[in-house]
Amino acid sequence: MQDNLAEMDRFDRAILRELAGEARISVTELARRVGLSKSPVQARLKKLEDAGTIKGYRALLDPIRLGLAHVAFVEVRMVDTREATLAKFNAAVARIPEIEQAHLIAGNFDYLLKVRTADMPSYRQVLAEKVSTLPGVSSTSTFVAMEAIKDEAVTEPD
Repeated sequence: MQDNLAEMDRFDRAILRELAGEARISVTELARRVGLSKSPVQARLKKLEDAGTIKGYRALLDPIRLGLAHVAFVEVRMVDTREATLAKFNAAVARIPEIEQAHLIAGNFDYLLKVRTADMPSYRQVLAEKVSTLPGVSSTSTFVAMEAIKDEAVTEPD
């Protein structure tokens, strides 16, 4: 049912929109807001979860208040892009908590990483001891974010 957005009806979309805005909402309140009774909403939630459309529920933490205000984007160039090299790199990236996002890129470099640390000295340490030593890394280029203008998760499936 929930393989893609085109297969969802207006109730599924409404459920996702409400959860994106308030994930801790009760099923009873969710049902009221989307105009269904509790049982159908529970069944739809289960289907959305089973299909992987809803990947999980979690608290959104403020990184600034947690002392993690420094954001750097790192372009990574690989020695080669064979699947074995990429798989080793991907597995190693997953183990580094400071890497908030990692994307394989089609362009002049191979990966774009979003790295979050407390400050520049912390970032330099992560770059030198973790990012630069990842399997297959040939070179890196860093771009430091001065301010986050928009930093949101998906909130409304339209």
